[in-house]
Amino acid sequence: MQWKEMHGWTVKMSMPSVLAMRGWIWKQLFVPEEDPTPRVIGQLKSDYDRLEFSIKYILSGDGAGDAFEIDEYSGEIRTLKKLDREEKAFYVLQAQAINRKSNEPVEPQSEFIITVQDINDNVPQFQNEPYVSSIPEMCLIGTTVAQVTATDADDPMFGNNAKLIYSVLQGEPYFSVEPKTGIIVTSWPNMDREAREQYLVVVQVKDMLGLSGGYSSSTTVTVSLTDVNDNGPTFQHHLYTFAVPENAAEGTTVGRVMAYDGDSGINAKMTYSLEDDLEESSTFIIKTDPVTQEGLILLAKPLDYETKRRFVMAAEAVNDHVDTRFLDLEEFRDRTTLKIIVEDVDEPPVFLSAVYEWKVPENAAVGTVVGSVSARDTDTVNNPIRYSIDKRRDNTKAFKIDPNNGTIIVAKALDRETANWHNITVEAKETTQSHLSSSVVVFIKVLDINDNVPRLARDYQPYICEGTQAGELIQLLSAVDPDDPVEGHHFYFSMVQCMDNTAGIVARRSYFTRKDRTQYLLPVVVTDSGSPALSSTNTLTISVCSCQPAGHCPTGGVEALALSMGVSLQTLLGIVVCFITLIVLSILMLVVRRHRRKQQEKLEVEGKELELPETVSQKVLYYGETGGVGADLNFCQPAVPLRRHPRRRERRLRREDVRASIRMSLRESHLIGPDDDVFRQFILDRLAEADLDPYVPPFDCLRTYAYEGSGSPTGSLSSLDSSTTELEPEQPISNPRTYTVRLTPWYWGGEEDTIF
Repeated sequence: MQWKEMHGWTVKMSMPSVLAMRGWIWKQLFVPEEDPTPRVIGQLKSDYDRLEFSIKYILSGDGAGDAFEIDEYSGEIRTLKKLDREEKAFYVLQAQAINRKSNEPVEPQSEFIITVQDINDNVPQFQNEPYVSSIPEMCLIGTTVAQVTATDADDPMFGNNAKLIYSVLQGEPYFSVEPKTGIIVTSWPNMDREAREQYLVVVQVKDMLGLSGGYSSSTTVTVSLTDVNDNGPTFQHHLYTFAVPENAAEGTTVGRVMAYDGDSGINAKMTYSLEDDLEESSTFIIKTDPVTQEGLILLAKPLDYETKRRFVMAAEAVNDHVDTRFLDLEEFRDRTTLKIIVEDVDEPPVFLSAVYEWKVPENAAVGTVVGSVSARDTDTVNNPIRYSIDKRRDNTKAFKIDPNNGTIIVAKALDRETANWHNITVEAKETTQSHLSSSVVVFIKVLDINDNVPRLARDYQPYICEGTQAGELIQLLSAVDPDDPVEGHHFYFSMVQCMDNTAGIVARRSYFTRKDRTQYLLPVVVTDSGSPALSSTNTLTISVCSCQPAGHCPTGGVEALALSMGVSLQTLLGIVVCFITLIVLSILMLVVRRHRRKQQEKLEVEGKELELPETVSQKVLYYGETGGVGADLNFCQPAVPLRRHPRRRERRLRREDVRASIRMSLRESHLIGPDDDVFRQFILDRLAEADLDPYVPPFDCLRTYAYEGSGSPTGSLSSLDSSTTELEPEQPISNPRTYTVRLTPWYWGGEEDTIF
């Protein structure tokens, strides 16, 4: 292998390892990184190359044609672009020499390496940023805070490009850093969190061992001091003064005190207390606010300005958690003085007793004194007081009160059986302009006296079975009394056999029969044990009954009712049957009457809504003939009104009167003729009635009139020609026989025939 100098580079030429083979003449190549100028970095040459350009050189492998190229005639290798060692540190290539004429290789393919040479072109970079650390306050010098780490992408094996050195730019004299390891430690003793809680330490790293021309970078480390209990509580003042009104309720917050502790968290928690050997400590209490760590002074007992106007006491604050490494035990507590002034308030009167309870007999006379209430004004002025009973809560109004001295008397008669307790509210009010008042409840119990007579417990209806033997118990009696004696009720009965507050009716003889007597009257006198004793007399009716074998009287109730009425059982049952029969007949008559009324209403509805021809006047009745004069008369059609026909009320004529008038007029008309004044007046009256009555038009239906048509001696009865007074010349009557005319009675009444 041969070596020669070319372009300032040392080139190593290697001889073939096998002597029989021809050898390469080539270089081991190096190229500096970040060089943008293309240049020849080496040359490959075969032993067979005689400078006749008969050998062709070919380059292949990493970067061939991209980063490197070879001159196929001379074998020179050139760079095509700048290279970055941090991207690729070396390239492995293959070289081959080929005979141009035969295109056969003159040397076997050989492999070589081009190494990219490092330069200091990278800045050191810190890892795992940001850096945050905490240490306890008051820690010793040399306490480890944190470790920073930086890396450099340059080649650590080539020169000093990647050799780093650490230093502190900011944070001295409190912190320092190890130059090679980057470990940050404390360098200042007794750092106090209460003075400064946080520090920012700026650390710098430089390559090239810190020599000039190298690169550098920096990072910030945030260092916080954690709290330790190195401070005790301290009150800001030696005396705290508060004021509270005397009417303040229990539990009222009087004030707040605060003992300052520079520590935080659990180290700042404290407990407040009052001195136990003073009276004031029982009137007030102090509690610790868990949020603000303030001491809350609370009222524990009622205040009275007239009794005590000022309270002075000592308050103490003590840390809950102490650390004797930093302070003595006594330094974890502090004391102060509290002064509380009671303010005067105009208060309402106060009753001497919270509740009053009295007793009064129910026979107490009106005006009897029951008791007295008393109230006083606790203020210094001691205003006069007037008393009254609250009428809103006193419904009975059984008592009155003296407004000046509070004496309560009976206002009306009492009755324990009606109300045995009276609850009244008495109000005491100051006579000053403020009119402050207070109230108290008075309970008055009404004591019982014997003022009610005893009576039997219920309405007894005893019976005795036929065949009862002497000495048998017929009925057990008991009594009641509204009174309530202290010893309880004790009743005494006469005419019966007495027991413990009960009495029994006992038969004195045997064999009672209904034939002999159906009932017996037994007077019973009931007497109580009161003083004075009261009694009442009750008469019992004992019925004789035909009992079943078991002694039960199934009809005892009915028989007793019959006997009390003085009739037999059969008579009583007969009366009941007759009464029921009358009720059934009355119901049947009512049903028949309602049925007839419905039938009549149905007939009226059927004849209401028929219509007449439009050419006929609304007040004219429709009629027609099937034959000439003398033809047989048919029954006329029902009368049909042209409009609704409401019932006549005040002016409605009775049917009987109308029928009688028609009969009389027709009987007279065939005697006197149509020219008679009576007949004419009859026609005019009927016509006026039809014209003037707004409710009922004439409902008659006429088949034939006595003097219908021209030449009729009677004239027309129709209202069609009622306005014409002239009559046509008389025509001889072809049929002199009497016509029969049938008039339909008004309002759908029964039919009648009138012949004239």
